[in-house]
Amino acid sequence: MDLERLLSDRLAPAFATVAGGPVDPLVRRSPRADFQSDAALALARRLGRPPRDIADEVLRHAVLDDVCAAAEVSGPGFVNLTVADGALVRMVAALAGDDRLGVPVTGTPETVVVDYSAPNVAKEMHVGHLRSTVIGDAAVRLLDWLGHRVVRVNHLGDWGTPFGMLIEHLVDLGEAEAAEELSMGDLDSFYRAARGKFDADEAFRERSRRRVVALQGGDERTRQLWRLLVEQSERYFLTVYDLLDVTLTGDDFRGESAYDDRLAGVVEDLDGLGLLRASDGAACVFPPGFVGRDGEPLPLIVRKSDGGFGYPATDLAALRHRTGDLGATRLLYVVGLPQRQHFAMVFAVAGAAGWLRPPARAEHLGFGSILGADGRMLRSRAGESVKLVGLLEEAVARATELALAKDPGLDAGTAAEIGRAVGIGAIKYADLATDRGKDYVLDWERMLSLDGNTAPYLQYAYSRIRSVFRRAGAAARPDAPVVLAGPAERALAVELLGFAAVVAQVERSLEFHHLAGYLHRLATTFSAFYERCPVLRAPDEVRESRLLLADLTARTLRQGLHLLGIRTVERM
Repeated sequence: MDLERLLSDRLAPAFATVAGGPVDPLVRRSPRADFQSDAALALARRLGRPPRDIADEVLRHAVLDDVCAAAEVSGPGFVNLTVADGALVRMVAALAGDDRLGVPVTGTPETVVVDYSAPNVAKEMHVGHLRSTVIGDAAVRLLDWLGHRVVRVNHLGDWGTPFGMLIEHLVDLGEAEAAEELSMGDLDSFYRAARGKFDADEAFRERSRRRVVALQGGDERTRQLWRLLVEQSERYFLTVYDLLDVTLTGDDFRGESAYDDRLAGVVEDLDGLGLLRASDGAACVFPPGFVGRDGEPLPLIVRKSDGGFGYPATDLAALRHRTGDLGATRLLYVVGLPQRQHFAMVFAVAGAAGWLRPPARAEHLGFGSILGADGRMLRSRAGESVKLVGLLEEAVARATELALAKDPGLDAGTAAEIGRAVGIGAIKYADLATDRGKDYVLDWERMLSLDGNTAPYLQYAYSRIRSVFRRAGAAARPDAPVVLAGPAERALAVELLGFAAVVAQVERSLEFHHLAGYLHRLATTFSAFYERCPVLRAPDEVRESRLLLADLTARTLRQGLHLLGIRTVERM
């Protein structure tokens, strides 16, 4: 029931015959027909023939009579395809009885590790954590729905030299008082107080250094205090994830500390493979192709000159665990674009060491920044990073206020439910509807608008369809005959049959703005259908068909939004 795939499958043998080998037909939607193939243009230079001649020959070989009402060459060599109404009717009828809306479960399931969110212990989550958490959660939802075994990993910053300072501050406060302060979620104040003492007090600095040695050496009392910091921080993180409505749980926390006993082995094995080189007292790997601004080879520092281990060693140990112990074949790292080179070097070293070999592959899902209205990094009025909880609570409050303004008769509970779904949905959709490699501006008015490419617009489209069924007093019949009586119905049918192709595209690329764009097109196509095609006042057979099309639209919107981590509401 993937219309794009069906047309590609019909054209592929014809292109292969003409080209003498496999060719991607490059089928896509077109404003001049239902679909268009551009492959003849790409083949022209290779074959030394005019693209129109190639396209004509392809159509002579292609078997399209049962699918297309028209197939013709246009322009410099495009193949324009208009799907036959009979084929649309058959496919929509099949779609109506399919719980998965034409999207099959994968035939080649993989174990996929998704590394995302990754806050630091004893620090509050800020707006910089939003994109990683939202994009990672969408990847988890999509890949899980498609039948892959998905392992969520929340790679907490819970180890290293700052924890000597934090634990020593905890000791100064007293365990009970510190636990109470941390449980209130004011982690930033705790961290700043510790940092202030560290910077101002030499005796405190010395105690902090000794505490790091005790922590790394396994001193039980120090480890007990460290665990208190971690546990209180994790409780706070879970309250944020609950508000943000993502799938991360306590079972998904895996801190840097989990790999501590593997780091020496990473260094030993890299040395045994002849990959390590000494550089200014540090043990480094110089992966080919990476150079600094001075043109000199760039090192990945695995062990520092003081004998300590940094992020590269931890990331290599984690990758080795994921491919070796978990059997993962796809590793996704949802981390900001500034870390692009770091991960490219880690992947290169892991490949050289044999820890990342086909079919296993690693992908850095980099993303841009969230900007304020001034086009700069989003900051609070005090110039600090915006706290994530505050941002989410503001979104919910604004959405609740808008819901009450639209319908003053709403009771408080319903208004709060709508406000949370719409507010959190608006935040997520603004992120996911943007090409993740680009920055975007946080604009409350645009994000919460009921018009345009926004979550509230899609949520409202869904709720409007549900209101049709409340007025109808009946559900759609999945076996109702499909009648395409006009252009608006036909356009909606074509759009509904595009869901599977978009999901397949996003599974490969994990660029969720394509799914968001599809859902917006579907909602606007339904809006045109709803304006031109009366549903409840139509004759019986047409009425049943239009109810079926409305139901399919609602189901697709709900499923698509769910994959983005956005709730739908029955009333808005």
